[in-house]
Amino acid sequence: MLTKRIIPCLDVRDGKTTKGIRFKNNIDIGDPVEMARFYYEAGADELVFYDITASAEKRAIMIEVVQRVAEEIFIPFSVGGGIACLEDMRQVLLAGAEKVSINSAAINNPALIQEGAQAFGGQCIVLGMDVKKVPPHAAVPSGYEMVIHGGRILTGIDALWWAREAERLGAGEICLNSIDADGTQKGYEMNLTPLISEAVSIPVIASGGAGLPEHLGQVLTEGKADAALIASMTHYGTYTVRQIKDYLKERGVPVRYIW
Repeated sequence: MLTKRIIPCLDVRDGKTTKGIRFKNNIDIGDPVEMARFYYEAGADELVFYDITASAEKRAIMIEVVQRVAEEIFIPFSVGGGIACLEDMRQVLLAGAEKVSINSAAINNPALIQEGAQAFGGQCIVLGMDVKKVPPHAAVPSGYEMVIHGGRILTGIDALWWAREAERLGAGEICLNSIDADGTQKGYEMNLTPLISEAVSIPVIASGGAGLPEHLGQVLTEGKADAALIASMTHYGTYTVRQIKDYLKERGVPVRYIW
């Protein structure tokens, strides 16, 4: 069985790591470069770096922060926010990231997924999915709708259909974030995660809601996720990456120790 990955997420706004609840009421909590180095030394398998206002503000990602992070860590990391074209992807990868995450831009231009996969390899292309639970209707039969621009705009696109379509276009991985669970520390969205994980053959990273090691154990087994994103539970020092991995290992979930 493949090992399950534990991936801290750094949401960055105005050059600082920030954290909110359901994409609102964000507060600044630290320097992203220092936090990246901390998580690398703490044994994280990968890192995710999101410039959370780049798309909404229609600006390029802060490439200098990406470069500084790349100089400090020696584990894979993906970068998202404000990536709108192949040249944006190229700049992020040249700055030191292993993967690019596209969300709003992919919704607006699905061909970008295919173009990126052809240019850089599907393993470099992560589809970011921000998903909100809604009453099922004709356009969104699954009851889960795609949302873009940092949770600001409902798209009318069904999340289940979009995950399958993105895989068809060449995405190599999905980072699946539940807006309803995001930042609550009450657990991952356990209906959404297996729904998507079972519908595609590419890896799915569960995101949104981690507060206890038990939540990761549940989403990595019952939720069939390949990896779990964490933020609040480790950003504030409630748990360490080591404590989370020890918990998972004790319960038979395969994890990798890299100390």
